[in-house]
Amino acid sequence: MRRLLPVTDLTTRAPRPEAASDREWTLDELAEAYAYPGGERPWLRANMVTTLDGAAQHDGRSQGISCATDMRIFGTLRGLADVVLVGAETVRLEGYRPARAREAFAERRAAAGQGPAPAIAVVTASLDLDFSLPLFVSPLVPTLVITGAGAPSDRVHAARDAGAEVLFAGEGAVVEPARAVAELAARGHSRLLTEGGPRLLGQFVAADVLDELCLTVSPMLTAGGAQRIATGPGVTVPERFSLTSLLEEAGFLFSRYGKI
Repeated sequence: MRRLLPVTDLTTRAPRPEAASDREWTLDELAEAYAYPGGERPWLRANMVTTLDGAAQHDGRSQGISCATDMRIFGTLRGLADVVLVGAETVRLEGYRPARAREAFAERRAAAGQGPAPAIAVVTASLDLDFSLPLFVSPLVPTLVITGAGAPSDRVHAARDAGAEVLFAGEGAVVEPARAVAELAARGHSRLLTEGGPRLLGQFVAADVLDELCLTVSPMLTAGGAQRIATGPGVTVPERFSLTSLLEEAGFLFSRYGKI
């Protein structure tokens, strides 16, 4: 059974009540449920999955704790985004490929002034990446590499030679999250999505630049020492987010939280 769970004072629309049936939610319904807010300022959302006991991965990857509907939402969020930000470690572990154009979102993207697919932006200090991968040499739109001004010059040249666009968002080798968001916004990219990994999300949380979290809670228990959805230095005072929509299917909860 697929259903929209009641949440008081929703600030976003969710699939219509008649979607509470055994049929799949349509991509249009999901696109409405996860639409970016209006306005000119950049909006950074994260999309992550976690088990009941807080594991963001199983055997080093998120696929084992996901489900088909989670992947449909994953695709929907990409279909709405200008840029997908991802950490270098996640690129290596998950075997990231370029985002593809999807006919289901073509009209919506054209109306919003977006290109056929979102650009992937890899956040990395060392640029320790394989620039011969399809992510760099054959994307539909050029892949972005976000690094610090002190990044190794030979790796910067290697990225550019592979066809990537290199953006500098920090002094030294460190990428400053707020500057990364500002650099993307300056290029007209305001609908931002990060898919992790946990270290990158932790940096966005610590820098107070995350506007929204789309979190799938998987009805699984894994135990072990898997990472949480966000790792790294903690914040001094935990920041409160508000639940704005909640969907359920087969025990999976698809939640959306916004900064208060």
